[in-house]
Amino acid sequence: MSAGLRVVVFAGGTSAEREVSLGSGRPVAAALARSFPTRLAIIDGKTLPADLDPSCDIVCSTLHGTFGEDGGMQRLLDAAGVHYAGCDAASSALTFDKALTKRIVAEVGVRVADGWTFAAEAAPAVDEIVARLGEAVAIKPNASGSSVGLALTKTAGEIDAALAKLTAGEWIIERRLIGREITVGVLNGRAMGVVEIAPKSGVFDYSSKYTKGLTEYLAPAPISAELTVEAQAAAERAFAACGCRDYARIDFIITRENELFMLEINTLPGMKETSLLPMSAGCVGLDFVHLVEEMVKPAARRLREAQLSRNPA
Repeated sequence: MSAGLRVVVFAGGTSAEREVSLGSGRPVAAALARSFPTRLAIIDGKTLPADLDPSCDIVCSTLHGTFGEDGGMQRLLDAAGVHYAGCDAASSALTFDKALTKRIVAEVGVRVADGWTFAAEAAPAVDEIVARLGEAVAIKPNASGSSVGLALTKTAGEIDAALAKLTAGEWIIERRLIGREITVGVLNGRAMGVVEIAPKSGVFDYSSKYTKGLTEYLAPAPISAELTVEAQAAAERAFAACGCRDYARIDFIITRENELFMLEINTLPGMKETSLLPMSAGCVGLDFVHLVEEMVKPAARRLREAQLSRNPA
């Protein structure tokens, strides 16, 4: 590691997931403080802290949602010459767009659900949706996280009711896949363990995700060795195809026919000690402290390389 390196952990932000981010930032900062000079920076607007020093600071962001995972914060860091852990601006923006991500990963052989995007003010007719996808569909914002705005339907009437609630923005509608939800952490391009997400309600929505006791997590997932290998390989292909770097978490569903479909890529996933990425790391023997150290090491190397290029020996 480079001498004089400092880590600045970003938490908070301006999105609907601010509280989730604060819950991630504090344990990450505490863990990193065991190995690096570290401070926690609470982000309250769409600007960078004024005291960031590009010559020695690297950022480990736990911001979620808009101006977190969408490339906005990453573009500001790039413009300021500050090195940071995680995906760059381009891959962050790409993966925040669910429809574009699906097109990219489908090109490398990863299955995705049938569907399309639409503007809220130009929603498709219910009859058209049913004809193309059936009555069981998922409707969600095309660019958002943490299951914000997710609607799952079983009937044409439920589709109509869900569409009636949409007022603005771009939305994605897709065939609803019924099965077991799993997630795979990827660290430096290599898949870690597979974790099964088993919500008691049967739906991993915002409430199930963030209300204690509503979801059971099985790490490692009790699935076949063949499906485990398939999920890990698909996660690595999706990670590479979207130009991701350092780390991400990739969600899938295993249908009743044992077919694997990718749901989405999370470039800045939740990072409490009990969150899914740390669970995935735990499956391969990596505890929370060592996981966050590994997450920032590539950024530290990038900073060191920049220092050497400016001041060659």
